[in-house]
This record gives sequence, structure tokens and C-alpha cells, in this order.
Amino acid sequence: MNIKEADQSYIANTYARFPVVITRGEGSRVWDEEGRCYLDLSGGIAVNTFGHSDAAWVQAVTEQLRQVQHTSNLYYTAPAARLAEALCSRTGMKKVFFSNSGAEANECAIKAARRYAAEKRGQEYYTVVTLKNSFHGRTLTTLAATGQDTFHQEFTPLTEGFVYADANNTESVRRLIEEHKCAAVLLEVVQGEGGVNALDADFVREVEALCREHDLLFMCDEVQVGNGRSGMLYGYMNYGVQPDVVTTAKGLGGGLPIGATLLGERVAGIFTPGSHGSTFGGNPVCCAGALNVLERLDEACLAGVRERSAYIFQALTGAEGVESVSGMGLMIGVKTVRPAGNVISDCMARGLLVIKAKDKVRLLPALNIPMEELKEAIGILLAVCAEKKEETV
Repeated sequence: MNIKEADQSYIANTYARFPVVITRGEGSRVWDEEGRCYLDLSGGIAVNTFGHSDAAWVQAVTEQLRQVQHTSNLYYTAPAARLAEALCSRTGMKKVFFSNSGAEANECAIKAARRYAAEKRGQEYYTVVTLKNSFHGRTLTTLAATGQDTFHQEFTPLTEGFVYADANNTESVRRLIEEHKCAAVLLEVVQGEGGVNALDADFVREVEALCREHDLLFMCDEVQVGNGRSGMLYGYMNYGVQPDVVTTAKGLGGGLPIGATLLGERVAGIFTPGSHGSTFGGNPVCCAGALNVLERLDEACLAGVRERSAYIFQALTGAEGVESVSGMGLMIGVKTVRPAGNVISDCMARGLLVIKAKDKVRLLPALNIPMEELKEAIGILLAVCAEKKEETV
């Protein structure tokens, strides 16, 4: 069997894969099994923070692999401790729980919120308000937290205790808080899988104020927009708010699986021995890679993200075949006149990898993609968007 045949025969049929077998990558370029080169603006869905086979990241991971690859959380390891210290010092948070993915990080946040509310107000205060069009993961509980019916239909009954407010509608949030016995509000400041839509600044600040008024936890899901992708270290920092809980994953590991739940002052002591855990959480190799990523997300890097973002928005806004451009930093959604799926296929045929979010083309390039490569990639996208074809969705 070739790779595609083996995949189709033995891997669960959960992914509608593109017809490309990627064999290697370097920076913002990848090559398939036939040796064809592609510019990659998909970034492993916001995972490959500094692109493919980044030399500094590879060195950090390799050095740790030569020391110890895993110990379990019954013992201390330096990479986990140092990464937690760096995350807290950069955000003002107080404690970190490490897991393996964004969904697990959100599960931890939900557990923290429920325990906090139960201790302060009673166990009946467990409802979490999220937003319509949100996405928080694919476990049964994070599916329940996700405010999109399409993800719920085949997996009921889901975990109870979630209600969904309208994005950018403070009164909708207020009404749900008043109608239910709530523990927290959980939101993404840029809704990624919901179409790459950035929330209004006033709305985010008003939701934080509502949480303070009602003694609820204000929690931000930074799984996709975090770790420099917004042009700030974390997306909420663009809004002038301070969450009680921050969840992140994806780009933190730079290519290895890691999730992190950052706990602020109000919930710093909410977990006690035995109340939560993860076999692989805080794995020293993953933490070594993440620490390398975090240390390089300095102001010069973040300024580069903002520069590249401004270029993309300027180049695409008002261009032929482009209806609108949304998002923040290097997390960008492009509403095209042509069906997004057709644009993606035609880009691939021209050597450019982009992906989809609802009806938009989604761009998630490496944060340090060279400008000349970015301009080449956007040139391909512009040409494809401007093509006039008779086609169906």
C-alpha cells in the first residue's frame, strides 16, 4: 500500500484530507512525496509557530530528549517548572496546569470554575456561559461548551451546564447570567473555527465587568489566538482585560502536543493533590520546546507579526474577488466571492496551502514567515480569488 491507501485503510475516517502527502518541511515551505514544494499558510492550524524544522526549537527538543523523555508527574522536572514560571511572569497569572491539548486545557478551566463556584456559592452554581459560534474542543464537555449546534447533533446527551450568548451583545450575556446559576463566562477573543471573527473591544471589557459584578470567573480560550498570533503574547492583551483563567495550546508547543491552563489569583489554590491530573501533562520534551517558543516571543517578534498582519489586510481588503477580511494578527479569515473550497483547491494546485473556517479561507502562517515568501503567497491567493469560473459550492 502507498501512504494514502494505508491511511484510508487503517486510520479512523474523521478527516477529509487534502490529496497531499507531506514528507518534509523547512521554514514556511513543505514538500510532498513527489518532491513538489508548497508555501504553507496553514501552519498546522496555528501550531507551527516558527514554521517547520525550526533550528532553535529542534535543538531545544533534541537536547531534552537526550536527557530524559518522560518521568510522570510524581517527580519534579526542570522544563515544566521553568515553563510555568515563564508563563506566569509574562501574564501575571499565578499557577499553571499542563495537559496535552486545547480541549484538555478547557476541561481543566471548566473544572476550576465549577469547583470555585461550588465552594463560594454552592454546587448548584455550575453553569458556564459561552458564545454562539464558539469552539472549545471535541470532548463531550468541550463540545457542550461549543456554541454551534452542528457539533452537538450526533453525540447527545452532552455534559449539562452550558448556555450560549450572542457575541458582541452584552445584554444577552447579562440575561443568561441572571437566569442561570452561573460559575463563569468562557470566550475566545477571536472565534477561530466560528469564522475568524474578532470580538468587539467594548463587549469583551463589559463581559469582564459583568463577571466581576456577579462574582463569576472570566475565562479566555487562547488555544488558537494565543502565543503571539494576535500580535500580542495573548489575544486578551489587545483588549485591556485580565482573565481569571487562560487556556492555551497549539502554538505554545511549536509542533509538540501541550496544553496549559493558567490560573489567576482567585483560583490559584483551587486544585489540590488528586483533584486533577494528566499522565503526559508537563512532559519535559514538550515543555522544552514550549519554553523555547515562549522565550522567542519577544517584542521584536510580536512587532513582526503586526507588520505582516497589516500587509495582509492591506493587500486583501478591497481586492478583486475578496468580499471581506476578518481576524487579528496572523489569524485571518478571507471571505471570497468564489466558494472557499474552490479557492483552497486552486491555491494548492499553484503551490500554496491554505485552509478553511466556515465559508472563509483561513490564513495561519508562521509568525516569522519571511516577507518575500508572504508576498509570494498572498500574490497566489489574490490571483486565485480574481479568477472567474462557473462553479458550485
